[in-house]
Amino acid sequence: MSLYDVVIVGGGHAGYEAALATSRMGCSTLLISMESSKIGTLSCNPAVGGTAKGHLVKEIDALGGEMGFITDQVGIQFRILNLSRGPAVWSPRAQVDRAGYPKAIQASLKKQKHLEIREANVVEVIVDHYRIKGVKTSDGEIINCKAAILTCGTFLNGIIHIGLKNISAGRFGENPALGITESLIRLGFESGRLKTGTPPRIHKDTIDFSVCQPQYGDNPPEPFSYRTDSIKNPQIPCHLTYTNKTTHEILKSGFEQSPMFTGRIKGIGPRYCPSIEDKINRFSDKERHQIFLEPEGYDSIEYYVNGFSTSLPAEVQEQAIRTIPGLENVKVLRPGYAVEYDFFPPFQINLNMETKSVEGLFFAGQINGTSGYEEAGAQGLMAGINAALKIKNDEPFILKRNEAYIGVLIDDLVNKSTLEPYRIFTSLAEYRLLLRYDNADLRLTEYGNKLGLVGDVQYDSYKKKVSCINKIHQWISNQTVEPATVNPFLEEQSSSIIENPEPLIKILKRPEITLKDLYKGSKIFADDILEDLNYRDTLREVDTSIKYDGYLKRQKEQVDKFIRLEEKKIPKHFDYKAIKSLSAEAKEKLSKIKPDNIGQAGRISGISPADLSLLLVYLEKGNRGNQNAKTQI
Repeated sequence: MSLYDVVIVGGGHAGYEAALATSRMGCSTLLISMESSKIGTLSCNPAVGGTAKGHLVKEIDALGGEMGFITDQVGIQFRILNLSRGPAVWSPRAQVDRAGYPKAIQASLKKQKHLEIREANVVEVIVDHYRIKGVKTSDGEIINCKAAILTCGTFLNGIIHIGLKNISAGRFGENPALGITESLIRLGFESGRLKTGTPPRIHKDTIDFSVCQPQYGDNPPEPFSYRTDSIKNPQIPCHLTYTNKTTHEILKSGFEQSPMFTGRIKGIGPRYCPSIEDKINRFSDKERHQIFLEPEGYDSIEYYVNGFSTSLPAEVQEQAIRTIPGLENVKVLRPGYAVEYDFFPPFQINLNMETKSVEGLFFAGQINGTSGYEEAGAQGLMAGINAALKIKNDEPFILKRNEAYIGVLIDDLVNKSTLEPYRIFTSLAEYRLLLRYDNADLRLTEYGNKLGLVGDVQYDSYKKKVSCINKIHQWISNQTVEPATVNPFLEEQSSSIIENPEPLIKILKRPEITLKDLYKGSKIFADDILEDLNYRDTLREVDTSIKYDGYLKRQKEQVDKFIRLEEKKIPKHFDYKAIKSLSAEAKEKLSKIKPDNIGQAGRISGISPADLSLLLVYLEKGNRGNQNAKTQI
């Protein structure tokens, strides 16, 4: 009978990140997929990253994950989004070659030590005395393990909807996962239903690009991974066009056959990635919506119609899409569809991704109610790390909200327990200026190295960058510039000239002066400092840390307060019902989520400041059974 340290069910983005993490940490690992050739498939759009999602990919990479590195190998267009705004919201995004991405990840998995891949259909989770024992396949085989990670994506009892037709499927042309949900419910888990959707795919040769607006990537493109020196792949543009009133009228004519509006879909859809029919219905005053035409790869004939996700009947989709400028004669290769699937509200997991009711069983990805490759990949990596640490009897690895977007994501899932598809945003991070995409390596590489996930090349690169930053900061803080040296440059930048020598750092704090412009437009900087500034993205880190010094200090003060609350621990088996003055809602939610500390308790929706004060007083008195104390409360 086979026995593995870790069994991972599902080969999506959570699955392969989990598998690589556990095997790289020395655990014997089995990755089970219904079709091994589909591992790493991009189910929806051929793109990685985006606002806040790009931060997650950089963090995955800094911890030793794979998503960013693979993206660099198969990316066909790279852009940094939101550059007109502050650095806290800059986010990298890349279009990728849809066929190339899974091939690259499968190649990476196949050469990984301690990792096996098997094709099977898991139908049951085997548990003994609230402890994972293994999984059972549809052939009746029981595969034993010390830890199991479920990363089932949209496959749990998946149903695809196109108009009034529905098909049992986890993804287009692929069978659903049947049996796992029912086995978890028998163990006492609560489940729910969510839905997501995808747009039609169209033939490249039938698009009239001449009437669409080209969208070019950055030149030079910036890599996602700290393992990539530069992007050498040829870059190709996307195109922008718009829907119009005629498009909307045709789509409305299909509403009576819409699975969403007729109530055939029971699951809740993603609020921030609505279908085109949902957008027309909810924003009826808008005369047009953006449609991005995204190439699916260098050799692919398919284009992804971003912004036109729909589950209306195929004939309505085709008629409507041909009213869009540039798409009048388009050939639809595959209609859009919605997919409905089971998930498990994430209050049922701990911050280490392990379920609260079954020891050794971990959930990651859409099973926890999230949407997006990046959210899934981040959870898979963390679940893999923590499964490996558990097997080694080491302490869990939990990132706090002030350390990473990954920390924000998991903390939100556990404490707010989403009932609709969760998507990460920069607005969800309280300390987002500290959590910039460009300093993910500075925040997380040491962790990745200690866990054994970051290789020597990546770690050496990180150490060199830290050394360069420290040296530059020290050099700048000791420099004073003469008026004759800097005034010509200041005049060119329409900045006030100086009358007397001034500290260089004071000049660099001016909003209209950038470090890059200054070193290019003056002869202030020594050669060795110039060399260090040009090492990877060192210049940007130094410039941001000088320019936003005041804001960064303020956020660090807020983090200190946050940490003080995180350090006020709550006993694991604390009886919240013993505090009679707590609201009924607070008792219910605190008992359900079982927060580790006061900070976490305060982030649970429905917990008021008054509830938190009562809890604090009670804990500080250290007398849960003292009636006098309860009376005073």
